[in-house]
Amino acid sequence: MRSVFFSSAVLLSIGLWSASAFVLLSQTSPATTTTKARALTTVCHALTVPGMWGSGLNFGKGDFAFYRSFDAFMKPFTQEDRQAFPEVFNLPKGVYEVSLTRPLGIIFEEIEAGKGIVVQDLVEDGLAARQGKIQQGDILVGITAVKIVGAKWERRLIPARTFDFDTVVGAIGSNEPKWGCNDVVLMFERPGEADSAAVDAFMDFFEPPFDNPWKQQQ
Repeated sequence: MRSVFFSSAVLLSIGLWSASAFVLLSQTSPATTTTKARALTTVCHALTVPGMWGSGLNFGKGDFAFYRSFDAFMKPFTQEDRQAFPEVFNLPKGVYEVSLTRPLGIIFEEIEAGKGIVVQDLVEDGLAARQGKIQQGDILVGITAVKIVGAKWERRLIPARTFDFDTVVGAIGSNEPKWGCNDVVLMFERPGEADSAAVDAFMDFFEPPFDNPWKQQQ
């Protein structure tokens, strides 16, 4: 296992990642968890608006091209959508989002070799510790990253459950000021409070389609 205190920019770009779920034990029965997760996955795949995922000349344009926060990202959707699909417009139980500038003050560690990132510790008097929201043992499930295609770029929140250590480092480092990024947005799951299968289903909403530039190595 490897850990690091992110004290400076790491100038790496984000490439391909796996969409498979690394499911942790939850507090509900497997049957109930599976049913809820499948239903939420169906909703996440059905709910979209034109321009949510752009390619070609549309890449880097539109309301969804720069992720600032969960609430801001969901603003383009209608009130009817919010009423019909409340599961998508509210973070799942045990999931929270934070915005941090670098250095983050977090010591990350791989859960197992090559897959999954957990908060191993917080740097004393570091930003994350002073903010007071992140705890040891929290699991990273989403992170903002910048994707560059030619002269265009986007910043998206991307599912990070199955990321390895180096991919997370690259994602953090890609949030550079030259791309308009004055922070890094991270989404965490708190074990013991969250239903991991439901969280993974929720995060499917942020998964790029297979033919999108985010899925292509540049």
